[in-house]
Amino acid sequence: MKTFLVGGVHPADKKISADAAIEELPVPKIAYISMAQHLGAPAEPCVAVGDKVKVGQQIGKATGFVSAPVHSSVSGTVKSIETVLDLAGKPSTAVVIETEGDEWMEGIDRSETIVSEIKLEKKELVEKIKECGVVGLGGATFPTSVKLSPPPTATPTCVIINGAECEPYLTSDYRVLLEKPEQVLIGCEILMKALGVNKCYIGIEENKQKAIDLLTKLAVEKNHPNIEVVKLKKKYPQGGEKQLIDAVIGKRVPSMGLPVDTGAVVQNVGTTFAVYEAVQKNKPLFSGVMTVTGDCSKAQKNFLHRVGTPLNEIMDYCGGIPEDAAKIISGGPMMGKAISNIKAPTLKGTSSILYLTEEQTKRKEEGNCIRCGKCVEACPMSLEPYLLYKLWKVRDMDQLEDHYIYDCIECGCCLFTCPAYVPLLDAVRQAKASVMKIMKSRPKK
Repeated sequence: MKTFLVGGVHPADKKISADAAIEELPVPKIAYISMAQHLGAPAEPCVAVGDKVKVGQQIGKATGFVSAPVHSSVSGTVKSIETVLDLAGKPSTAVVIETEGDEWMEGIDRSETIVSEIKLEKKELVEKIKECGVVGLGGATFPTSVKLSPPPTATPTCVIINGAECEPYLTSDYRVLLEKPEQVLIGCEILMKALGVNKCYIGIEENKQKAIDLLTKLAVEKNHPNIEVVKLKKKYPQGGEKQLIDAVIGKRVPSMGLPVDTGAVVQNVGTTFAVYEAVQKNKPLFSGVMTVTGDCSKAQKNFLHRVGTPLNEIMDYCGGIPEDAAKIISGGPMMGKAISNIKAPTLKGTSSILYLTEEQTKRKEEGNCIRCGKCVEACPMSLEPYLLYKLWKVRDMDQLEDHYIYDCIECGCCLFTCPAYVPLLDAVRQAKASVMKIMKSRPKK
């Protein structure tokens, strides 16, 4: 069983919704489809108020190399193009569509038939994935076509599929592996062909044995000899891109380097399924699988949601916000973001609604650092969080840079292990942002 070599922690699984099969949420009456669905430049609306649109129709065009088009998740009339607030209260432009029926664009294959033959060539595959607006669904929502177009100096040798889902509570990727395994395997083949490599690894943590057994069996039965399922130790942040590469192929991404520098290109399970749907079914990315869960939640669900569905409608569909919920998180408890606006629409990368109680979220009183070294031992990037915290308090930006603060992946392992409850993650995150700003402002050599 493999894992990354440095740091990591072992939070409780809390995979309460693991046995909940994916259900399709009702189509929203009004969809608020943000143009900021991905990392990079937001898309630009290419429809006007009053236009009739269909499911899968492009309504936002990409505005740069690191950008992705946006497609309608509903059919109906464009009601407005306005500013909406995301889950953190940040404004973005959105196309607001009043739903009328559920009419899909011609050419989208809605059948359950599994299409295994890959007819498109390498460049055509990348272009198709780009046209369909596929982005990374593991958190960063980086446009997938960009990842499949590495710089000339890089030489990809393999694809690694992130099936670790190491965050507590989240189970959407696990359900995709169980319910769409053949499609995921074909998605792996597409990714390999698009990159021109002949090896793919699917990394899955040991607490998902059903998925490990199923994918291993099907890889043999369905003749995928170049796809290997790798059983990983349950350890957070096993799903971190750099940690996954270390665990699977034993290589470390260099400081300030790209993952492809190791020869590996990493894609998430949900992204791989979206790639299959884009290439084999001509279906743009306008829906995704998300988990609704929490110890205080009666609802333990995995939903297929249409992008642009207001979060509060999903909450109401599940019986409302639990009385004991003190905080609502989008994502997992380690790296997720608090939802301050429950009317925010879902995005391509929306992975969960997680309810946490006051006991789970209340910060304990900060004590004094005794330099016990637990944060250093836990850091998967070999940093010294206690030292970075001290340097940030005195705003020593040069020393922060000299101690590689830009390598921090903001996983929260340091905060999780600190016996003095020092707010290490908050400080390091702020310090990293400040240092990166300084570094980017320097003239390029």
